[in-house]
Amino acid sequence: MFLRIAIDTPLRRLFDYREGEGPPAEPGMRVWAPFGRRRLIGVVIERVPESSQPPEKLRSASPPLDDTPALDAELLKLLRWAADYYHHPLGEVIASALPTALRMGAPLRATDLRWRITGRGPHAIDALPTRAARLRRLYAAIEAEGAITVSRANELIDGAAAALRALAARELIESFTPTQSVAPTTPAVTDGPPLNEAQRNAVASIGATFGSFASHLLHGVTGSGKTEVYMQLIAQALLRGEQALVLVPEIALTPQLLQRFTQRFGAGVTTVHSAMTDLERLEAWRAAREGAAPIVIGTRSAVFTPLARPGLIIVDEEHDASFKQQDGFRYSARDLAIMRAQRLNIPIVLGSATPALETLERAQRHPQWLSQLRERAGGARSPALTLVDLRVNSQTHGVSTPALLAIERRVQAGEQVMVFLNRRGYAPVLFCPKCGWSAHCTRCDAHLTAHARGAKLQCHHCGAQTPWLDVCQDCHAPAKPVGQGTERIEEFLAMQFPSAPLLRIDRDAIRRKGELEDALERVRNDEVRILVGTQMLTKGHDFPNVTLVVVLNADQGLFSTDFRAPERLAQTIVQVAGRAGRAERPGEVLIQTEYPDHPLLQLLLARGYEGFAAAALAEREQSAWPPYARLALLRAEGATLDAPMRFLQRAYALGEKRPQSLRLLGPAPAPMTRRAGRHRAQLLVHAPRPAPMHQFLSQWIAQLEALPETRRVRWSIDVDPLELF
Repeated sequence: MFLRIAIDTPLRRLFDYREGEGPPAEPGMRVWAPFGRRRLIGVVIERVPESSQPPEKLRSASPPLDDTPALDAELLKLLRWAADYYHHPLGEVIASALPTALRMGAPLRATDLRWRITGRGPHAIDALPTRAARLRRLYAAIEAEGAITVSRANELIDGAAAALRALAARELIESFTPTQSVAPTTPAVTDGPPLNEAQRNAVASIGATFGSFASHLLHGVTGSGKTEVYMQLIAQALLRGEQALVLVPEIALTPQLLQRFTQRFGAGVTTVHSAMTDLERLEAWRAAREGAAPIVIGTRSAVFTPLARPGLIIVDEEHDASFKQQDGFRYSARDLAIMRAQRLNIPIVLGSATPALETLERAQRHPQWLSQLRERAGGARSPALTLVDLRVNSQTHGVSTPALLAIERRVQAGEQVMVFLNRRGYAPVLFCPKCGWSAHCTRCDAHLTAHARGAKLQCHHCGAQTPWLDVCQDCHAPAKPVGQGTERIEEFLAMQFPSAPLLRIDRDAIRRKGELEDALERVRNDEVRILVGTQMLTKGHDFPNVTLVVVLNADQGLFSTDFRAPERLAQTIVQVAGRAGRAERPGEVLIQTEYPDHPLLQLLLARGYEGFAAAALAEREQSAWPPYARLALLRAEGATLDAPMRFLQRAYALGEKRPQSLRLLGPAPAPMTRRAGRHRAQLLVHAPRPAPMHQFLSQWIAQLEALPETRRVRWSIDVDPLELF
């Protein structure tokens, strides 16, 4: 038998090997495979009776590292489907689903690693050099004791770890872990608050589909108690002896959610996210796989976490762009979660106050899977939204007079105020009024953002930094910062309200682990009167004492070339507005704009997010954009613009025999052509349905790989792109 193995390489193919000695390797098992001059961990995809390569040219893989597959059959099928759907190399897809430690050869089970003699050992030990006395002594000890642990090896010789690796590289010994079953943990669940009628209906509707697939949309206004619905459903899953997987946009930005889950379910909550160490992530992965973790809360990559008894998947804030991987393996965790739930035949809940238009369109086709929470929990009233017309109202440092008066009124009343501006730094541009010079990034087609903290100019696209400049680089006249960032708003409001404690929350102010939790605790303890921040403030935080939200520069996105920009703007406004008036006191939201008559803003005021979404879906259907069409984006970048444009022109020519319904738009330079020193261009594939698009992509990509122009560019395919940048 031969093994067809997936290896972590950018090549879109599997590799054939002869099966090594020892027990047969099943699909999903890890093996060491020689690859060039290296030995890499590969995952067996299938065993085949013959290979397309001459057997004498095939190298042998090692025996399986584990006695059970690292990836069970269902998870392996999901990964193979994902590789096909996103047209990405299977080896890299599988690598993204495994913790780094497992990709380096760590044992699958959390037991004491042991070493034993291989079948090859007794025949090859004499080939060791006579000077390798330490290796011979260690080998003899393993042979005498049958198997030894690493700690025992350290007792026998110095440098035992290196000696074990040397013996293993010669295939004289192999590692294994004794089989040990893990008893499932059943957490003690505490009772939650009583549910209102809408929450009870949602729990009943979703709970009725346990044991079968259903893609539920839990569409609830901000503060309507979606998290409580999640926890009630998770409690039902635990009573059924099943596990729950909860995906959130960013773990670091949801400490309140984690705190609530821990208070309700105690030690039964396990987290999986990129900020964990390799060992922490491996332990969480093992606990989930073995059933010892009843509840797994994780970010995007947690969608691949193995579960011993899957029963429920929840995607909180399902509209959030963080669920889309933007480089490498470009997948949507939300979409993969839906596919995983379908393959596991379990329900999935997509929750949001501002659902993605794709999710709303799916709910329209399956109204039985839609649950709505139209009122805030606990009797709190939705905030009143008001547009502040900047054409007739003066402003100082970006804050209008009506906003300043409202802030003063709320601060004097002992209430909290949130000022939202989705632009960090002090000012977006450093400008010379005399000659018109402005500070640009030397590696990107973008201005350098002025930062008062650290006295620096920084590019927010490539990270390049330079010291703050006081004079123009062309005429040497004084340069001045133009526009507002959160630092400048913080400085101005501190001057206006010197007695009001002020706090800024953005990625510049919150850097170290634990700082966000400390900041949010100060807000909850009413130690802060004015809160200034970016989108970090919209990620589901509950601020009971905030009664006023001021949205600065709400016009971002109104006139973007990206067809998704209005949707993102509407979601941001609704999400940040939802932070106001979540307790007994009524909330107020002021939205500053120079375009108060814009249809998007008028729709949000008159009919809320539902009204906007209905109009936006109608526009998308008329113009044949997602969700009423499918897109794929071919991106290319090079040292100059000529190389990617030539590559994309050849790609366009190769696609001329495409189906008549499929369109190729471009090629064209990317909206930001130069980024991080690379010039970028793109070609958009537009199709009315997914099937013809994927059929075309499969043939097209094979042709693209053969083009000589690929040697001069980096290129990638992004299926269902969220950003056309």
